[in-house]
Amino acid sequence: MKHIYAFENKDDFDRFQDIIERFTQKLLKFQNELEQNYALKDVPKGIVWTSEQLATNIFSQIAIPAFTRKDIIYISPDLTSWRKLFISQLEGQENNYPNIKAFYENMSENHIFTIVGHELTHHSDLFIDEFDDEREDSIWFEEGMCEYLPRKILLSEVEFNEITKIESEMVEIFKGKYGNHSLDDFGTSSYHGSLTSIMFDYWRSFLAVKYLVEERANHDVKMVFDQYHKWDKEGRKVPLTNHFKLDSLFN
Repeated sequence: MKHIYAFENKDDFDRFQDIIERFTQKLLKFQNELEQNYALKDVPKGIVWTSEQLATNIFSQIAIPAFTRKDIIYISPDLTSWRKLFISQLEGQENNYPNIKAFYENMSENHIFTIVGHELTHHSDLFIDEFDDEREDSIWFEEGMCEYLPRKILLSEVEFNEITKIESEMVEIFKGKYGNHSLDDFGTSSYHGSLTSIMFDYWRSFLAVKYLVEERANHDVKMVFDQYHKWDKEGRKVPLTNHFKLDSLFN
């Protein structure tokens, strides 16, 4: 996998060089984990390290400075920008939730690195659909698993429990505003909404996959993937949440 640096000036590259080097070394280890245990066979052609501004205004129009397009991962390593972005998910209510604000203000490199891991996990052959397809339903499983696996593998138990608690709280805060649709409706059209409306479905997807793996399957990820593949082989006769009997999970 090629590493490409796309910054407007050398000062920006110099500012992020150290964190990029740390992430690059960690990415090799995580890639090996996916290759050994999660059917990663074809790695992306490259990863473009860039600024938040270029990621969200030049390379894409998506508000989140991390995405995969045509076998290339684009991501900003700017920890400060990520912290501000995550705080903005509270939509001006940050002073009402000081614990959440404090968590995002002090978010570690480890949490940001799981976002890099998320993008690489999309390339696992365990997922049924082609990642670049214009899918309008049931992408929650892939997105949730791409959140769950890097966090479970790369974070400490304390860090994993912290992010689970925070995102559970965020679902509770925003379910009245953004939760009036099935998780199966999480699709490519979802990305046309606000940042928080987009992230709301990521939070729910992560929590749903965590529940399936840790509660339903007693921490057996393979069992969950087997059920996912069974749903596909049987012709996807029901929505994936129905197949997994998750209808009441977020009620």
